Amino acid sequence: MKNIPTLILSLLLLSLTVFPQQYSIVIKEGHVIDPKNNIDGVMDVAINDGKIVTVAKNIDSRQAIQVVNAKGLYVMPGIIDMHCHNFFGTEPDHYLSNGLTAVAPDGFTFRCGVTTVVDAGGAGWKSFPTFKKNIIDNSQTRVLSLLNIVGEGMRGGAYEQNTNDMDSKMTALVAKANPGVVVGIKVAHFEGPEWTPVDRAVEAGKMANIPVMIDFGGSTPPLSIDELFMKHLRPGDIFTHCFGHLKTREAIVDETTKDLKPFVWDAKKRGIVFDVGYGGISFVFEQAIPAIKKGFYPNSISTDLHGGSMNNAMKDQLNVMSKFLAMGMPLNEVIKASTWNPAQEIKREDLGHLSAGAEADIAILNLREGKFGLFDYTGYKIETDKKFECEMTIRAGKIVYDLNGIANPIVPPKPNPVVTTDQKKAGH
Repeated sequence: MKNIPTLILSLLLLSLTVFPQQYSIVIKEGHVIDPKNNIDGVMDVAINDGKIVTVAKNIDSRQAIQVVNAKGLYVMPGIIDMHCHNFFGTEPDHYLSNGLTAVAPDGFTFRCGVTTVVDAGGAGWKSFPTFKKNIIDNSQTRVLSLLNIVGEGMRGGAYEQNTNDMDSKMTALVAKANPGVVVGIKVAHFEGPEWTPVDRAVEAGKMANIPVMIDFGGSTPPLSIDELFMKHLRPGDIFTHCFGHLKTREAIVDETTKDLKPFVWDAKKRGIVFDVGYGGISFVFEQAIPAIKKGFYPNSISTDLHGGSMNNAMKDQLNVMSKFLAMGMPLNEVIKASTWNPAQEIKREDLGHLSAGAEADIAILNLREGKFGLFDYTGYKIETDKKFECEMTIRAGKIVYDLNGIANPIVPPKPNPVVTTDQKKAGH
């Protein structure tokens, strides 16, 4: 009996010799959808040192420290939410720029399979250092930035109407000083018939060689989106809130005929990017359903996540993806518009795929069956029998969210509690 522990140790060492553990994680038997690499089928995924090692059939799970049972689930690149507002802060009058309406990313990303967010204009060149220090550098989620053409950022009200604070040169300088983190320029919330904000943003985009995202429309009568697409924007520039409809914003679907306006197809062929940017009041089924039925799919599916939209009809990234699936957008196109497409839009082609050597950002989703109601802010509702649910999120090769314990062994992420001075004195 005394020799049993020695025997167990010997057997363990023997097993490690026969089956060396060369992977940190192996995901088994999931339906892998990787649009960049044209993978769409049941495969295994091996991870080590934070990177994808291989995607293949029948990877030996005995070579892994952890094994994830993904049978019946969809395995895909970590989701990229192209349009978020994450510059959370403590200033009550700063709206989405170091203010209370933005949301800190980590509490709202991993539970939805999102590993990368792009803050859409919260910070301008003046406030970007604070955004980087407080949010970008202190989030587990990968946080990128579309720099606001307004130097003050998205502070709301008169700040966003000040054309004197729309400095192309300074915006471009900060963008070039932060390559790969500042991935574009943002225009938003301008009210008036001038093209100044758009043109200055495009000028900054040219200087920094990055795209521009336009939240367009605040004029009565609305400015022409045909002119926007064909005369002001460049191929690769992004038109967000593409399925929105407000009195001060021209819609892409004709209200009378319910057909897409012909120049919208021309704009897409020209290379204008159409982003959902769901938001609080920036998406209506009245626009989206006719477009999807005609085969006009958004290039990227995004949330416009902030404190208002997430408690309205939008909810989260998976809810928005579920809506497009319910409207008839094919599953692989929904996933492509949430992974590989946005990676290309922001010129971060290192993201959004499961190629060998890529950082291991992975979402594992369940397409849950049931009876679900999906509605927009106008109260229009559609019903569906399928809805996305996140089972697991892996960020940089580490499991950061596991809904139902599908990893073996289960190794919960280490907590990062806030420890007060009193707790330190008490030895907590």
